[in-house]
Parts: sequence; structure tokens; C-alpha cells
Amino acid sequence: MIILSDETADIPTPSGMMRMHVFRPAIAGRFPGIVLFSEIYQVTAPIRRLAAMMAGLGHVVCVPEVYHEYEPAGTVLAYDKPGTDRGNFLKHEKSLAAYDHDARAALDWLAAYPHCTGALATMGVCLGGHLAFRAALDPRVRATVCFYATDIHAHSLGHGKCDDTLARVGEMKGEAFLVWGRQDPHVPFAGRQMIREALEQAQVCYEWHEFNAQHAFLRDEGHRYDSALFLQCMDMARTFLGRIMHLSA
Repeated sequence: MIILSDETADIPTPSGMMRMHVFRPAIAGRFPGIVLFSEIYQVTAPIRRLAAMMAGLGHVVCVPEVYHEYEPAGTVLAYDKPGTDRGNFLKHEKSLAAYDHDARAALDWLAAYPHCTGALATMGVCLGGHLAFRAALDPRVRATVCFYATDIHAHSLGHGKCDDTLARVGEMKGEAFLVWGRQDPHVPFAGRQMIREALEQAQVCYEWHEFNAQHAFLRDEGHRYDSALFLQCMDMARTFLGRIMHLSA
């Protein structure tokens, strides 16, 4: 499906204006919406390609700039040591409340967007996986797709490194789709077990998938990229979202 990918929207949040990058089918109509949360590097080329793929499957996708309070609109951090250091610093500099305000603002905007049906999902990778998971505590979110979500097991998102994401997992009303790499040092086996046990205890509806893969195996830049696994995971996510968001699978 041909898409439009050059639209942006600057929306108000309690911590300032937040730029969102919008990807949607070029044909007339209304489509389910996905808030796609990025890695610590913001809206990089691989993130844009991921958003374009999901839009091509029949969704309106908006990608917020997660560090809008600290970086000028349009800033993309490089996949290098300075970029990684800056992204990791800001991940813990930003308050948990600010992350939550941003997620709510993005969902509010997408729900009212003329090309969206109002059916909402979240999706994310790395930091964005945690943000997508946490945003799905909003009862409007029907589905969340989280790839190698960091910091959930360590309760370390935001300033002070003391988040309550797992403690609140019982608030999740939609379904979750979680994917992990067994060779990912950021989310070890014990951490994955902790997350899964919390989902079970809260009786959340979820799918759980583990692969022999490194952290960031979806990112189509760098040595950890696994193209075959990328395609497999995208097809699985398409089927999952199609069932829940009332698209043909």
C-alpha cells in the first residue's frame, strides 16, 4: 500500500510542544492508529522504515520525539557512542510523569485524527518497548506490540530509576505481544521471567515470543540486524494487530 510519510504534528504536552511524525496510507479512508515509540535515538531512519511498514499494512502511525523537552524538534541521535551516551542520559533524566503525559497526549491526538478510526494500539522497540507497554495501561489501548522492552524488570525508567510499570500491569485492558532476544544482555532470563510472572498474576491476555537473537535485532543498521527474523516478527505482529484491530489478517 502506498503511504504518505512527510507529515508532522507539533502537539502540546505539560513539558512543552512534542513533534510527532505521521505515516498513513495514501488512499482515502480511516484506519486503526498506532503510537510507535522509538529507541533512545529518536526518529532514526530505521524507525521511519518500521513506521512506514506498519502504515503500509493499513494503519495510521505516529512516532513522537521522546526527548522533545531536551532536544530541538527534528533531532536524531546517532548510532554511536556520543549518541548512545546522550540517549541513555536523557532516558533517566526525564521524569516518569513526563513520559506518561507524552503518551496520553499522543493517544489523545491520534484518537481525534481524521484519518484514524479511533481504534488504538501502541508499539515500540528498546526504550520504546517499555513506553509502549506502559502506554497500554491506558484503557483505550486495545493492543501493544513490544520488542525487547528495556528497564521493565529493573523498574528503572525515568528520573530516580524507580518506575511502577510492573506494579500496575493489572491495569492493562488490551492484549500484549512481547518479543525478546535470548542473547540480549539488557533483559536477561531472570528479568524476562519476572515480567512474565507479573503478566500471569495479573491475568493479562498476552503472546510471548523468544528468539535466539541480540538486542536491537530489528534495526536494519548495524551488525545485530537479523533480516529473516525481522520479516517473521513483522508477519506475527501483523496477524496479532489484524485480529484485535479488526483488520483482515
